[in-house]
Amino acid sequence: MVGEAVRIPAVDITIDGDLIVPSEATGLVIFAHGSGSSRFSRRNRTVADVLNEGGFATLLLDLLTREEEAVDQQTGQFRFDIDRLAARVIAAIDWSGELRALAPLPIGCFGASTGAAAALMAAAARPARVHAVISRGGRPDLAGDVLPRVEAPTLLIVGGHDEPVIELNEAARRRLRAPAQTVIVPGATHLFEEPGALEQVSRLALEWCQLYLKTGPSGS
Repeated sequence: MVGEAVRIPAVDITIDGDLIVPSEATGLVIFAHGSGSSRFSRRNRTVADVLNEGGFATLLLDLLTREEEAVDQQTGQFRFDIDRLAARVIAAIDWSGELRALAPLPIGCFGASTGAAAALMAAAARPARVHAVISRGGRPDLAGDVLPRVEAPTLLIVGGHDEPVIELNEAARRRLRAPAQTVIVPGATHLFEEPGALEQVSRLALEWCQLYLKTGPSGS
């Protein structure tokens, strides 16, 4: 596998990311982290490792600049700015389309917490590129009126003990017109810290990517 740090232009800023591309990769999964997190999220990296072993390239992003992150840690100002986060996921999608090694690959967006809404908004904005969306403990409801425009098959993974988020995910799933499935991980809380919980998330994510990132939603 080839791994490298990358810098992605996004309007008036530059996004930092970590890209890993296995040989003969069959798809690219772009990660959108959740509230107060970064591209160094241990949980997202655990999932990314499993996807890499399964033959998928992964791109983990910092959706906030260092300055924004410092402000957000004090005020929480940016973590729910879904438009801002989604614009940066879209920038990463567009950037990948300009690279010879990544341009042919169907894209999946993996979002955690508020990052799930950003992933869905990016999928709606780039339907020809994004062929799957996966949410872990996400807030897809924050994508609002964009949900019916999402064309990519969407997997919503929620912990069994994360009751409020289960309800929010089910409400969002009902608004999606694309194929969508909610999977409850028994005994797991919001951060999936229980033994075996994150392994289940990783397996589910890999299976969803194997199903949709090799052919895409239209079979092309």
